[in-house]
Amino acid sequence: MTEESITIFLADANATRRLGITLGQILDPGNVILLSGDLGSGKTTLVQGIAEGLGITEPIVSPTFTLINEYLAGKLPLYHLDLYRLQPKEVTNLNLESYWEGVDFELGIVAIEWAERLEYKPPNYLQFCLKYQDNGDAAKGKLLPPARQVEIFSVDLSQTNNINALLKNQGFTTSS
Repeated sequence: MTEESITIFLADANATRRLGITLGQILDPGNVILLSGDLGSGKTTLVQGIAEGLGITEPIVSPTFTLINEYLAGKLPLYHLDLYRLQPKEVTNLNLESYWEGVDFELGIVAIEWAERLEYKPPNYLQFCLKYQDNGDAAKGKLLPPARQVEIFSVDLSQTNNINALLKNQGFTTSS
């Protein structure tokens, strides 16, 4: 199984949220979004956009202390997980596959922050790696807010191609 990837550059938090909105409008039940990146890199902002794209109007906050927030009042349920405070062995005991398999919970979108703490991944997923990019020239006094680079990986080539086409159609600049 090989991963196919897309790289996208986002100017600011608003662009990150817009990316999430776009994704939220096209995601299907059972889609799993794995998010990784430094603190403050935009993981929660992306999930807030996904929620907005799903029609969820509740405030979306990172479940750092609660581990899982469930939002059921949209087009699809959104299960937002944050594994920051857990060790990989602790994550295994959470039985997270019940969310993406639809066993104990209605099938919806599963968004997992700090997904690198997962010891196992679902069979199909989209992985978003968010990184800050230098967005200015300090020597010339031209500093802009930091931009973000987002690498999107998928094990499904057709899914990667569909997302790439959608993002280009929505005006995002991508490279694959």
